Order: sequence, then C-alpha cells, then structure tokens
Amino acid sequence: MGKFAYRSESQGASWDNLTNFRGTSILGDGLSDLAVSPADDDQIVAVGANGVFRSMDGGKSWSGLNQGLPNLPAAKLLSLPSGDNGVKLSLPDSSEVEWQPGQKIAWVPVDNTEALNDVQTRQILSRSLNNLPVSSFAARGQYIYVGLASGVVSASNDRGQTWRPFGFNEAGAVERFWVDPNDPRVALAVLGSRQHDLSSTAIRVHVLRTENGGAFWDNFTSNLPDVGVHGVAADRSSGAIYAATDAGVFMTYADLGNLAAAPQWRQLPGLPGAVTDVQLDAQGNQLWAAVEGYGVYSTLAPHRLRDPRVVSTADLVARAAAPGSLISVLGARVRAARAGDLQIPVLTANETETQLQIPFEAKGTSVSLAVDRPEGPATLPAVPLETAAPAIFVDRDGSPILLDGESGLMLDAMNPAHSGDRIQIMATGLGRVKPDWPTGLAAPTENPPEVVATVKAYIDRQPVEVTRAVLAPYIGYYLVEITVPKIVNYGPAELSLEVNGQPSNPVRVYIGR
Repeated sequence: MGKFAYRSESQGASWDNLTNFRGTSILGDGLSDLAVSPADDDQIVAVGANGVFRSMDGGKSWSGLNQGLPNLPAAKLLSLPSGDNGVKLSLPDSSEVEWQPGQKIAWVPVDNTEALNDVQTRQILSRSLNNLPVSSFAARGQYIYVGLASGVVSASNDRGQTWRPFGFNEAGAVERFWVDPNDPRVALAVLGSRQHDLSSTAIRVHVLRTENGGAFWDNFTSNLPDVGVHGVAADRSSGAIYAATDAGVFMTYADLGNLAAAPQWRQLPGLPGAVTDVQLDAQGNQLWAAVEGYGVYSTLAPHRLRDPRVVSTADLVARAAAPGSLISVLGARVRAARAGDLQIPVLTANETETQLQIPFEAKGTSVSLAVDRPEGPATLPAVPLETAAPAIFVDRDGSPILLDGESGLMLDAMNPAHSGDRIQIMATGLGRVKPDWPTGLAAPTENPPEVVATVKAYIDRQPVEVTRAVLAPYIGYYLVEITVPKIVNYGPAELSLEVNGQPSNPVRVYIGR
C-alpha cells in the first residue's frame, strides 16, 4: 500500500500491518510490488524505493536482498574527502548523506543545511530575475552565474546589480556551473535533456563556455551525445574538462581562456550507469563521479597522464617532502630517478603511478627529480625539502590507517578506540632517524630506529601522550603510538601530528565508551 505491507488471515475481513514500527515502515517508503511463494505463504518478497526485502516467517522479520543493486539515488557531490571529513552527497529529496572516514557499512544522514541554503538562494535570485525559475547558480567574487529552467544563462559582474542573459531556443535546463577559482570570468555551464518535439533546426546545446564573464558563451557540445549533462569539472592548468551525462562521463581538452574551436569529447570507461555529477579534488588529482543508483566512484584524473604531479604517498596531496618520505608521481611510470647525486629508490611503478622514497641523506631546500620515463628522460617540478613534513596515511575515501596497539586491528567506526588504549598511527615524512637507516630498506620489527625530531599528537587540538615514534616495518612508513586519555566527548574526533612545527593532515578517529 505504498508505505506498509499488510496481511490478512480472514480473506480480507481484517488486516495486520507487517512493516510498521512506531508509525514508520521498517522497509522504507515507496513499496511498489509484493510476491508470495506458491509453495509457502510465509515466504514473502517486497520491493520499494529502498530495495528488495524478504520475510521467511510471514512478515514477522525481514532481511535485505540488496547486494549489488543500484539503490542510492545520487544527485550532487557536495564535498570530497578532506581532513577528517568524508565525501558528502545530496539526494533528489534535498536530504544529505556522508560516507564518513572510517565508515565501512553505510552512508550516514547529515544536516541538510547546504541543500536548504541552495533552495533559498535560488528563490532570491529568481525574484531578482522577474520570478523566472532558477535551476542552478554559482558565485565567485563579483561574478554571479544563474541558470534558468528555460536554458538561459544570466551573468552578473557586479554581484547581481545588472544581468546579461544568453541562451538558445529549445535548450534544456541549466543544471550546473564550473567557475575558474582564479579567474571568475572563465566559466562552464551544462544543460540537461532538451525539450520534446524539437524543431529540425534546433541547435544541440549541452556545454557552454565563457571567457569574458558571461558577455558571450561558446557552444562546446561538439560530438557529445544528445543526452542530459548534469555536472561539469575542469582543471585550468591542463585544460581538461569533464562532463557528467546520462551516457557516462566524457572528457576533453580546451584552452578555456581563449577563443578556440569546440573540442572533441571522448567517453571514459568503467562506470555502470547515468552520472549525475562529477568533481575534481582541490589539487586536480582524483576524479569523482556520482552515479545514479550506484553511489560514488573515484579514479586518478585522466589528465594526470599528460601532466604528472608529485604528491605525498600518504594522502596524494602536493606538499613538502622530508628525508625518508614516501612520494608518488601521479600519471607516470618512472623507471629510475635521481636527486642531484643521490639515487632515489623506485619502490613500485605502473602506467599511472610510481612510488619513490626520498633518501635519508637528502639535504638542501628542495629536491629536483630527474626521472627516466618510458617516453624518455624528464625533470619534474622541484619539491620543497623540510626536516619534517608529516602526513598520516589515508585511504582514497579519507579513512586513516590507525591500528589498535594491542590487537593490531584497524580502528574505524565499527571498531573504535577507548580511553587508555594505545593507537598506532601510520605516517610518513617524520624525517631522520637514529641510528641511521638505509634508504629503500624496511626497518626491523625489533628495536626499530627512532625518529630524531620531537613528535607531538593532538586529539581535537588537545595534546595527547606520544609513547614512541619509530620506523615501521615497511619502507618509508613511520609508526607513532599514542595513548588515548580519558575522554569526555565520545564519538568522532580529529587526530593530527606535529613535527618540528610542521602539522600533518587531520584525520578522523572514533572514540567509544
């Protein structure tokens, strides 16, 4: 009956609600179908907006049959993993969910303030545009870009005092903008599915580009399929553009700041369905896509294969290195590397990424990497060299590598730390050790070399005791052990390190009672 499932044992004279719990359906809303086994009427399967569920006891208990089913209605990527925050997603009903770092089971509902602010801002902008329906907007500095449901783009370079409209006939609604963070005169707009019953002369418009603050827009649709485009991301330095469409993710290259012919697009493989949004992380290293029904996917941004980047292996962020640090070259297979007269060990290498270790003997203020790639010798941009450049290892979803000091098990939302526990933090970039240790060699488990510098640790910005800081039994890894103090506020907390005044990336740790 849409929300609840009922059963009658009196040929319909009376009914029992099988899914009600305190006024809410335990199977969720949108129940649309139900089947009963012809061999056993206690075996029931129900289908709803939340998936497929089965009862083997006439509806007294239910279990989900949703492994592998597309049951997450992804709408928009609100934020990507950063620090102790995870990837956040908005759903079509304006609710918001987050895959929190260390979470291994499910998306967690969060405050939908951002979605509500979005609705309120679109209402305000609509009033300033004679109550025309606003479908999207973006603002940076003095520039505001507004997309209308009619396919018109209006731009303002004076914070909304005056507007310049631009549009094509019979275009779809403007769904998303990308604005250059360093030059807001440069922007992209994408449009959804076109109106039905189009005239034969209608121009296909799904991607627009402006390089003059919206005074004029170029049609960048080119060879894109004639389907809705819902999201867009770009990397100005390489000219890479990514579009989220009903047919998957497409990419191209273009000079965004100068007049040029419409580029040619190519489809990126590997995604299972229609894509509702696409984003690049802050440094343009990881490409993220929200796939309708399936959730969120990430991969190395393909443009890195043309524009390699040196980053910390711990969190794939470009930062200073230190003697002994693990670094990665994203977008290139490196066969050999040197820094001046020092040979740099190549630990692992494939077509998209190479992992290296900065020699413990490295000195100076920067490391310039001369590398031998399959394409030939090259010199990568210099990396600043500090005595320490701490970084805590995290997975691609932001989950930190934290271990229980007693059991060696990973700590996460399902296995939190407790007051008095020892937490082992896997990190890199802590600098020199004593006694000296050879570069490219794993440390021993017994009596490992100790970090020379003083290592500090903080939980929610309050100092905690560091019981040891040594090399871990993996090349380039350090192990920092702390003792969890008596905690007043239980739940997720921010954990960070500091070495020689240099802070690490903050990560999320879960503290249980």
